Amino acid sequence: MTRSFRLSTFGIALLLAPAIGFAQDAPRPKPMTQVPKANNSIRIPYEKYTLPNGLTVILSQDKSAPTVAVNMAYHVGSKNEVLGRTGFAHLFEHVMFTGSGHVPYGFHDKFTEGVGGNNNGGTSYDETSYYENVPANYVEHALWMEADRMGWLLDALDTAKYNAQRSIVQQERKQRVDNVPFGMAREIMLANMYPSTNPYSWDVIGHLADLQAAPVDAVKEFFRQYYAPNNATVAIVGDFDPATTKALVAKHFGEIPKGKPIVRPKVAPVTLADEKRLTFEDKGVTSSPRLFITWPTVSSHSDDQYPLDVLRSVLTGSRTARLTKELVYDRQLAANVGGGQSTLEDAGQFAITITPRPNVSLTQLELITDSILDRLKRDGPTAEEVARAKAGAELSFISGLESNLGKASALASDQAYFGDPSHSFTVDYPRAQAVTAADVKRVAIKYLGKGRIVLSVVPVGQKDKASKPEASKVVTGTEGGTK
Repeated sequence: MTRSFRLSTFGIALLLAPAIGFAQDAPRPKPMTQVPKANNSIRIPYEKYTLPNGLTVILSQDKSAPTVAVNMAYHVGSKNEVLGRTGFAHLFEHVMFTGSGHVPYGFHDKFTEGVGGNNNGGTSYDETSYYENVPANYVEHALWMEADRMGWLLDALDTAKYNAQRSIVQQERKQRVDNVPFGMAREIMLANMYPSTNPYSWDVIGHLADLQAAPVDAVKEFFRQYYAPNNATVAIVGDFDPATTKALVAKHFGEIPKGKPIVRPKVAPVTLADEKRLTFEDKGVTSSPRLFITWPTVSSHSDDQYPLDVLRSVLTGSRTARLTKELVYDRQLAANVGGGQSTLEDAGQFAITITPRPNVSLTQLELITDSILDRLKRDGPTAEEVARAKAGAELSFISGLESNLGKASALASDQAYFGDPSHSFTVDYPRAQAVTAADVKRVAIKYLGKGRIVLSVVPVGQKDKASKPEASKVVTGTEGGTK
């Protein structure tokens, strides 16, 4: 889930998943002779208030269509877990849809999809959110369901239901991580980039052993701590009457007690003094290997995130981007190239992922990639490259705010992270649009240096296909690999 305005649409999950190719016949953008000035006029009107129990409420009326989106954002993700107890936040993403004290199993779909709407949820390193997108006359149903699973979920969570959802999550991990080609790459990268005590050193889905061993009482305590009104924001956007909706919010959420004060983990910035070269023999990979190069960068608290996002577009954003153009089209050495800046609340990574064409070595691809990066650090990007990146990002950002759900997600997440529902469009957006070519050159020099992880994922028994295999350490990929 995207927390706020980001020039890159690649999250860390996409950075380390199969890269996406670009159509051969895609039209070339017209050259731009100057960088356009940022449009700082984006505004979403809203009202914000807080209930006595700590729940933050954001109302944004939009009567252009008879629908309403409700987004409930909890400021909790895998970052709030501890070693030996990973995967709890993602587990609750599943448990929250199994019914609660007064909402039987299946009613979430009945009162959303059954009336032409939809609902879903998502978990990230820093946030868990749930939403309902419904016809306007069903707004109370959405609020009732969200309130009931906040206040009365544990009333319906027995051992049988817990074991069933835990088994589903375990199977999901096997299907998406353990038994899919390149599925372990992200977990290996995180485990080797961050110290084991750093909460970003494990993936959102958690370790299989932790899920298998987690007792139901420990999971319930995690819920009591983090899924309370004082750790939540509900954003309501669409065609509703403000006075009536305020009364409904008070009716359904008002009696839920405030939770204990939240103690956030303190996450120290991470740098790598030297390069880590790793090779993983993946039983799911039968032919082409893949190269993953990742640098630790910055969190959402740093303005360097914005030029790093532009750098992604300059390198891998389209068929005219430097790495994509040279490796995929000009030299035809790579099948595809992907990557980008992943900005988390208290950490960040910049990644490049390259899949070679047959009979092309990862070593050759790494050497060419480094030469392209060296040229960029020496000369910087052109004004046209920066303008193109910002224009594409502006379109993506504005398009994301066109729907009630897009606005509700942005308002709720920005409140959860920054205490400001307008942060995306009053802070992130203008700062991103103000990025210059000099900014991009500076962050490329500062962050894309020798302190990085170079991971080669190869077929079993083919360690020689790794990039510079003689200098690469073989890792197992088992629950975090090696340090």
